[in-house]
Amino acid sequence: MTATTAPLLRFITAGSVDDGKSTLIGRLLYDSKTLLTDQIAKLNQTAAKGETPDFASLTDGLAAEREQGITIDVAYRYFATPKRKFIIADTPGHEQYTRNMVTGASTADAAIVLVDATRVDFSSAEPVLLPQTKRHSAILKLLGCPGIIVAVNKLDLLGFDQAKYEAITEAYRKLAQQIGLTAKVYFLPISALQGDNIVEASAQTPWYQGLPLLPLLETLPVSRNDAAELPAHFPVQRVARQDGSSSDDFRGYQGRLEAGRLKTGDAVKVLPGGRTAKIAEIYNPNGKTDAAEAGEVLTVTLDTDLDISRGNTIVAADSPIAPEQQFQAALCWFDETPLNPRRKYLLKHTTQTTAVKISGIEYVWDVNTLSRMQSAAELKLNDIGHVSLKTQQPLAAAPYAQNPAAGAFILIDEATNHTVAAGMIRSGDTADSFEI
Repeated sequence: MTATTAPLLRFITAGSVDDGKSTLIGRLLYDSKTLLTDQIAKLNQTAAKGETPDFASLTDGLAAEREQGITIDVAYRYFATPKRKFIIADTPGHEQYTRNMVTGASTADAAIVLVDATRVDFSSAEPVLLPQTKRHSAILKLLGCPGIIVAVNKLDLLGFDQAKYEAITEAYRKLAQQIGLTAKVYFLPISALQGDNIVEASAQTPWYQGLPLLPLLETLPVSRNDAAELPAHFPVQRVARQDGSSSDDFRGYQGRLEAGRLKTGDAVKVLPGGRTAKIAEIYNPNGKTDAAEAGEVLTVTLDTDLDISRGNTIVAADSPIAPEQQFQAALCWFDETPLNPRRKYLLKHTTQTTAVKISGIEYVWDVNTLSRMQSAAELKLNDIGHVSLKTQQPLAAAPYAQNPAAGAFILIDEATNHTVAAGMIRSGDTADSFEI
């Protein structure tokens, strides 16, 4: 498999604070020889002085990150090997910045969940993983991340103890079973700082027979649902006119094709109204084309003049998506002000923004016990819960597991304009209607 044929792999690092996520990425970039010359020289100078190179500094872009020694924002890095191209998202481990981790994970094909072996509690019969390891794994489950590499880090500080490594992997297997994780899970013993099992197999772990991290990433399948195989789903972001004073002038509908394929002559319908037409022309940034597939930014024209504006969605004529107003959804709460069903919120779904009412909190996950708190009255900062909601305007939405583009949304506090939650639609709801 060559770099020109291998699919681009987007992956993130996840886990608790100080698990070594930034150090891992820095070491990976250094050992794979994908750093800039001045970056390599700086690290080599440090090593020449007998000091341990600060690999984490390669991804800490904010001054506050370097001063405090923590990751605050998501840092994206691009690199390539002869076998594959990669985009890495170094996400924060601190609970305060969980919302940033959700942002990075929302587009990831895979995740590296780091577990600091020195901070796992071995005092009980079964090792106890840190709460953020559980929370991030739960979020990856909700977002449908298809591949997870559990990297047990800092094993050099435990003498590369095989028994403790295996106890940690068994604890994570039980966690995966408890939260219903469907991703393919790989386990890997590493030392990010020393470079063990990062690019080449480590002599310190002769009992580990799997691939080191980089070769594993190079061969990791991109097994998410192929968006191109779904029915066409094209949220309209903008209506383009060349001359608004002319009645027969060009009228193009612009946006990104989130799912499926479109070609000239295809029968489509416009939601929420359900009006039908055919695709007359398709334009991409390079000019006119006869066909397009998911992920492309397009301008399309129809053979019939219809009243279409931003927030409408053009879908395949046979698309099963029907506009709805009542939903059940999983929410990751981002705001310091707890969810208040009496407060006014806006829901932004693809290119549409509408008022929404939270009609009830079904349950909240307790990340420590992995149980459901059925009688929860509110969602607090970093809580993950299941809610019922109703929108003022119908949405062309689908369950997130079936169509991520049509199933994801954010909540905005109407008073402060803060993004307060990220949501994934789970299923329809038949609760009594109400006014907003």
